[in-house]
Amino acid sequence: MKSECILVIGANGQIGSVLVEYLREIYGTGKVVASDIRMPEEHHGIFEKLDATDGNALSALVRKYKVTQIYHLAAILSAKGEQEPLKTWHINMQTYFNVLEAARENQVSKVFYPSSIAVFGDNVDTKAEQWSYLDPATVYGISKAAGENWSNYYFKRYGTDIRSLRYPGIISYQSMPGGGTTDYAVDIYHKAVKGEDFECFLKPETTLPMIYISDAMDATVRLMEAPAEKIAVRTGYNLAGMSFSPQEIAASIQKVIPHFNITYKPDFRQQIAESWPAEIDDSHARKDWGWRPTYTLDKMTEEMIKELRKKYQPVKH
Repeated sequence: MKSECILVIGANGQIGSVLVEYLREIYGTGKVVASDIRMPEEHHGIFEKLDATDGNALSALVRKYKVTQIYHLAAILSAKGEQEPLKTWHINMQTYFNVLEAARENQVSKVFYPSSIAVFGDNVDTKAEQWSYLDPATVYGISKAAGENWSNYYFKRYGTDIRSLRYPGIISYQSMPGGGTTDYAVDIYHKAVKGEDFECFLKPETTLPMIYISDAMDATVRLMEAPAEKIAVRTGYNLAGMSFSPQEIAASIQKVIPHFNITYKPDFRQQIAESWPAEIDDSHARKDWGWRPTYTLDKMTEEMIKELRKKYQPVKH
């Protein structure tokens, strides 16, 4: 069995920061190279400063470490992306083209490309099927849908083994919100644990698909470790954890923190949310490579509050 060396691009982000540690536990600290456009204040293991829009620098890094797998997580997200559409398109697409070419030229065995429920649009049913029509309403979603098609193209044209998940909103305690429309479901826990009221930018009944970070990590590595013959979808697999609305997550929090208060002031992100499905059909992921979520809303709430209390309310000795 050949030794793996994994490069994670966008290692400082919400997914990347957790994924790097998750992969190091599996493959070993020295087998995972973390990279981002900025060096973090603290890090252990290998960390390389990388501007992923520089294809030559990316390829040089792949050759330096004899990289066998690339997890490409660098992107501008949905809400932030709408503020600078052309910049978002350029960064999201150019970085991925550079990854595709680096993988092709250097015989990288596997690439992970994170897609998103943002690829769906107004014309999708309430529950998005795997092969639903993609009609994205944001530049972020447009870039992700384009990336899915390029993934499929490189697989068919060059045999590059690219695997992808359409992530729903990811909720984690390890990092702060990063500019996504679903990030209210991260921020709300921070406010609750700090004893603050929360003003939500979505309407109370706006139901969106979400997933807890532990399930997201399990799904990502499970997909990447599956035998190639099991991967029947080469665009992006639908992935689901749970679906809930702001009023439902608030009620879940109030079971643990009874005095928590939420108010609503919908803004431009409401329109983005309304263009997305409320539920995701992930039956293909379940059938092809054995995906199963383990977290419910209340189980996630208990863990989020427990972990954030360690951050905001450390035990005094």
